[in-house]
Amino acid sequence: MEIALVLGMPLAGGLVLALFGHQRWAPEASAFMSFGTLAAAALLTARVIADGPMTALNEQVFVDPFNVFLVALTAFVAFTTALFSRPYMRTEEHHKRVNSARLRLYHSMYQLFTFMMLLTLLSNNVGMLWVAMEGATLSTVLLVSLYRTPASLEAAWKYFILCSVGIAQALFGTILLYFAAEKVLGPGGNALLWTHLHEVRGQLEPTVLSLAFVFLLVGYGTKVGLVPLHNWLPDAHAEGPTPISAVLSGLLLNVALYAVVRSKVLVDGALERNFSGGLMMGFGLLSVVVAAFFLSRQKDIKRMFAYSSVEHMGIMTFAFGMGGPVAAFAGLLHMTVHSLTKSAIFFAVGHASQACGTQDMASIRGLIQQSPTIGWGLALGTLAILGMPPFGVFTSEFMVLTTAMREHPWATPFLLVALGVAFAAIFGKVQPMVFGETTAQRQTHPPALVPVFVHLAIVLMLGLYIPPYLVDWYRQAAAFIG
Repeated sequence: MEIALVLGMPLAGGLVLALFGHQRWAPEASAFMSFGTLAAAALLTARVIADGPMTALNEQVFVDPFNVFLVALTAFVAFTTALFSRPYMRTEEHHKRVNSARLRLYHSMYQLFTFMMLLTLLSNNVGMLWVAMEGATLSTVLLVSLYRTPASLEAAWKYFILCSVGIAQALFGTILLYFAAEKVLGPGGNALLWTHLHEVRGQLEPTVLSLAFVFLLVGYGTKVGLVPLHNWLPDAHAEGPTPISAVLSGLLLNVALYAVVRSKVLVDGALERNFSGGLMMGFGLLSVVVAAFFLSRQKDIKRMFAYSSVEHMGIMTFAFGMGGPVAAFAGLLHMTVHSLTKSAIFFAVGHASQACGTQDMASIRGLIQQSPTIGWGLALGTLAILGMPPFGVFTSEFMVLTTAMREHPWATPFLLVALGVAFAAIFGKVQPMVFGETTAQRQTHPPALVPVFVHLAIVLMLGLYIPPYLVDWYRQAAAFIG
């Protein structure tokens, strides 16, 4: 029942808003549908914590502590982003950047995108996961190109082409996975189900499985934004509407990484050596280092924070690659705090760029004088994402660094240098935007800044105190991964 509600609410929302998304009440309807999805996700989470993993719909859908944690996070950020969208998109309409037809497309595709992400997370079928991931790509391509400017159309095409190439690699990896599983489980649908694959992972052909993982990592790694497969990500973030930047950074990258980690668990069971972990650590470390040095060259504020997402996805990939309970716990915590912090930053950035009429950092100045809430939201969000204590990002990064020092000391200098370069680049650019002489204008609609401070308050709490039930939840998921 809960699974049907989690998937049914955003799908119904997408259908309703495809018909009525141009009405004045459409933003409120979208937020209401997202709230319904969040409530259903909360019920599902409570049931999984009480009763343990479960399957539904003839084993096509599967929930365990690992994916239900991501379902709850996805539903929460999707809801707060829908709240942020209300004044943001009305201001965009006031500035004639979108019309009623585009707003209908925006609201319906936003709900469909939420549905596709949740379907990806809940799918027990490897093939259905692939289809849902492609569906998430197609719905966001339409959202990235919403403004129909030459730059946004170019960004959408780049996103579509690169991610389609990536998803084709993932399809080949899925076929190889089925080829390995068919010999053990026999022909038919069971050879594509995670639950069945997990039970027989020790019997799967190691050579075929390691080859499958390479294709799956390259394919889904394109969606994660791992270097050198990241070229679509800064353009898509910079040119699409800011709420879409928030959910791309905060949610879609997590969902793609989830598919990689699920695949890693199978490969680790079939191979004696840490083949998958070595590949993930290599890609993760490369992403952290390259993104950190690209940060200092950015002039567009959304592009800068897009490169910050590449850096943080690299940290998570590195953590999951290291394996072990502490690194997996750190990776899951970093997933949570990065999603909340980065979406909060994009909310503040969206209102700041609307107030100043530009995304060029040199032209955004003195936010704290014109709108203290926007200024402080951006300043605190920046400090949080840079890993300043006592925010939760510091906790997760500290756990990743200390684990690396103990198990892979050669990687620690690269991580420390990259984090230092990223800190200097971002802090040096954000500080004059917040505290310089003001260039901001009054907003036509009051900004929705409650989501910013709610997200940052949760990230602060996770840095100071992680509730026991959340620790147990992370531990259960980390035990499955690690």
